[in-house]
Amino acid sequence: MTTPPSTTPRKARHVKRKHWALVAAATVLPLVASTGTAIADTPAAATPAADCTYTPAVPADNFKGIPVFDAKKAAKPYRATLRTSQGQITFEALTDKAPCTTFSFRFLAEHDYFDRSHCHRLTTQRIYVLQCGDPTGTGSGGPGYSFPDENLTGATYPAGTVAMANAGPNTNGSQFFFVWKDTKLSPAYTPFGRITAGLDVLQKIAAGGEDDQNNPGDGFPNLPVNIRNVKISTR
Repeated sequence: MTTPPSTTPRKARHVKRKHWALVAAATVLPLVASTGTAIADTPAAATPAADCTYTPAVPADNFKGIPVFDAKKAAKPYRATLRTSQGQITFEALTDKAPCTTFSFRFLAEHDYFDRSHCHRLTTQRIYVLQCGDPTGTGSGGPGYSFPDENLTGATYPAGTVAMANAGPNTNGSQFFFVWKDTKLSPAYTPFGRITAGLDVLQKIAAGGEDDQNNPGDGFPNLPVNIRNVKISTR
């Protein structure tokens, strides 16, 4: 059974990491294997932006500091473009609906947090996502802080959604996922972006399949998705 996007490590993931480390050495493009295990289906309660606090947490991988929420800056619209080995993916940040989340993503992107990492998990059965954002390859990587859920009331996950992976309510960090095909999930994962270009790139990656290392239809993408850099631009 395919499990929801989460940030809880799985033993098999650690075994597989050794394989991908060898691939990284051969290609000179560091690869990261990340997470994909089950979490509780109970939706987390949304937290108002006024309560946005980034709380120190472990692990602190590729640590870039802890952001201090600035409501004025957080309200400014932006687009994020991920330049990957499979093509570019651009999304519009939902700064009006998930300001705490979009502020964190922008902070990490502007500090090159995602550069030279890769998207570690592709699901092709039951749920349809490509998950990214762990710089360690252990399946439990995080930026050194956590923050509350947002934008969960009535949340749905159609193709083109960008949302946070988590390990339970209010445990957001750096890991996120792209929805490449309409997907049914409980409203427990903060939607914070809408893809405006590159859905075809995600569908090409999905068509390439994955290696079933977690479960049938759930594993590392056969077409490696190396994130070269993330560019933030204003509208």
